[in-house]
Amino acid sequence: MEDRYDSVVTAVISAFKSRADFGFKKYGTNLDRKDLKPLEWIQHTQEELMDAILYLEKMKQELS
Repeated sequence: MEDRYDSVVTAVISAFKSRADFGFKKYGTNLDRKDLKPLEWIQHTQEELMDAILYLEKMKQELS
């Protein structure tokens, strides 16, 4: 990547690309799909964020 990007930005971009590849292999589509309604996207987001909260709580318990 270009020098203007720091190592954190570069790592995040790489992670996003890897995640997109994983999702495409698993689901056979990407976020340009048209089969979900806005409320379905919101539901998916809520579920992902609930998982993230659980992961954060697990790490808090591990670090305490």
